[in-house]
Amino acid sequence: MDINIATTSFSALSQPLRLETLRLLIKAGDSGMLSGEIGTALNIRQNTMSTNLMILHHAGLVTKLREGRSIRYFASISGLRELLSFLMEDCCGGNPQACQSLLDSVICERV
Repeated sequence: MDINIATTSFSALSQPLRLETLRLLIKAGDSGMLSGEIGTALNIRQNTMSTNLMILHHAGLVTKLREGRSIRYFASISGLRELLSFLMEDCCGGNPQACQSLLDSVICERV
């Protein structure tokens, strides 16, 4: 991940609603959530929710799947892993393997 992509991701997460949304989607796991369900859970109007989901998607932090007229959103585990790896690539004196167990404990692989 280059610094421009990381900056886009951090910018997306710098707004409380988007951070709450991502945390909610992480909690939802593999089932994800419909955009309307996210808006209801966070008490946010649909157009506001759609805009914020688009920003998270553009940042690579969420993925989406069309289901008829609805869109289901998921936390992008690979996007989160890349972002955390970017932060920690020079940890432990430039030995990123030393931090791998920390990354593995924070972001689990989806099976």
